[in-house]
Amino acid sequence: MSNVIVTTGNEIPAKKIIKILGVVKGSTVRTRNIGRDIGASLKGMVGGEIKTYTEMTMSARDEAYNRMINQAIDLGADAVIGAKFTTSMIMTGASEMLAYGTAVKIS
Repeated sequence: MSNVIVTTGNEIPAKKIIKILGVVKGSTVRTRNIGRDIGASLKGMVGGEIKTYTEMTMSARDEAYNRMINQAIDLGADAVIGAKFTTSMIMTGASEMLAYGTAVKIS
């Protein structure tokens, strides 16, 4: 477990940013599979949450987040501010999940 503080804000209460180390990011590209697609199609007919896609998205988000944190650790960061997630379609059936923020030293 990392001691790196991560926040979507640009400040950390009771802490002072003493150095900006740079943008850190982590990404992963995931594809759908035929089994999930069949289940999703059936679920789409009746409505509701498509749990296999939810789990796949959560897993991709966790992987991107961990890669961002590891990059921050490599830079010697104490925190990542302005953390965000974004996703984009790479090709039909494949999407990238990206986590990014600014690595900083704090006191």
